[in-house]
Amino acid sequence: MSRKSSNGLWRAIGISALASTIVLLAGFGYAVKDMIAPQASTYKGEPAAEPAPPAEETSLSNSKSITVAAIGDSLTKGTGDSTGEGYVKQVVALLKSKYSDIPVRLGNNLALNGLRADQLAHLLSTDKGYRYALQQANLIIFTIGGNDLFQIASGGSTNQSKGDISLEQVKAELPKGIERFKKVVTLIHDINPKAQVVYAGLYNPFFDLADMRDGSLQVQKWNEEAYTIMHQYPNMTMVPTFDLFERTIGTYLSNDHFHPNHDGYGQIAKRIVQSLE
Repeated sequence: MSRKSSNGLWRAIGISALASTIVLLAGFGYAVKDMIAPQASTYKGEPAAEPAPPAEETSLSNSKSITVAAIGDSLTKGTGDSTGEGYVKQVVALLKSKYSDIPVRLGNNLALNGLRADQLAHLLSTDKGYRYALQQANLIIFTIGGNDLFQIASGGSTNQSKGDISLEQVKAELPKGIERFKKVVTLIHDINPKAQVVYAGLYNPFFDLADMRDGSLQVQKWNEEAYTIMHQYPNMTMVPTFDLFERTIGTYLSNDHFHPNHDGYGQIAKRIVQSLE
């Protein structure tokens, strides 16, 4: 090997050794620094999930106050009651008597004359006022369905005479009405799953008319279907009303032969409050 080649080789070895020494010293210095003045390191992890709020007690007797929201058709509005109380205000009065140590108030009565189940479902889906009223209540009471059967079967009026209604049409409209009713119940549950909910079932206001008596069979089918739908929700109750009017129409119906009078509404109110015991 020539002297020139030998000098080049040793120069390369020297440079390599020097570089290794510099790297080693740098690493050693970093390690000494970390031991003398360590940098704090914190494991943040995943943010802790907020605990779910405890489920509220749905029993009215354990509530600090009772706020009632009423929705539905002319029965909830109180049409036919000359005093203007209907069943809603009588329910509130009975609750005040029953729960004398708990404040009871009527938050809203948002019922509308002539309302059908599909229209109520639309309001519950789109109207913020309806939704807010239900969210603020711990007792929701409602009626719906009479117009789905009798109004459609009579061509759109609830001021029927016996010649205006087709029982075949009532029968035909029942499945459609029940589907709309199911949507109403689902929406109420979605809006406020913790409130007590009471639905007053349908009755046949024409039971005293011989050719309309069979309308009670369709009313009973409606009530059976409605009960089945509501039964899946533990906080919902359906109260019957058909028996209040079938033999006592002259006593409990108003002059329009469709809506209850004050005493008729009073009977419905008693049923509702009894269901809350």
